[in-house]
Amino acid sequence: MTPLGARMRQMRAERGVSLKDMAAAINVSSAYLSALEHGRRGKPTGFLLHRIIAFFNVIWDEAEELQRLAEISDPKITIDTGGLAPEATELTNRLAGAIGKLDAEDLRALRDDLMRRSSKKR
Repeated sequence: MTPLGARMRQMRAERGVSLKDMAAAINVSSAYLSALEHGRRGKPTGFLLHRIIAFFNVIWDEAEELQRLAEISDPKITIDTGGLAPEATELTNRLAGAIGKLDAEDLRALRDDLMRRSSKKR
C-alpha cells in the first residue's frame, strides 16, 4: 500500500464510504481505485487527485497533504545512481534486495534517519 492509498482508505473508513461508492463518484472503476490504494497503480494524475480531494471535500492543509502523499506514492520508483558516489549505488542495490524483509518499524527508522540526514545537507 502507498502512503496516499493508506490515507485514502483511512478517510473512506472515517466517512463510512465504500470503495465502490467512491469509485463511482470520481468516475473510475472500483478495481482501479483498489489498485491505487494497494500500490498496484502508479500515482494518480493531477486531474484524478483533484477529483479525490473534491470527493473528500477537504481544503488547504488536508488537500496539500494529499498532494504531498501522492508525490511520494509511486510504487515502482527508479533510482539513477549514475555519476554519484559508489556508496549510492551500493545503498540503492542493498535496499532493493532487503526492503521486502524489513518490518514497518525498521522502514520508519530508515526513513526518519534518511530525512534527518538529508535535511542537514540543505
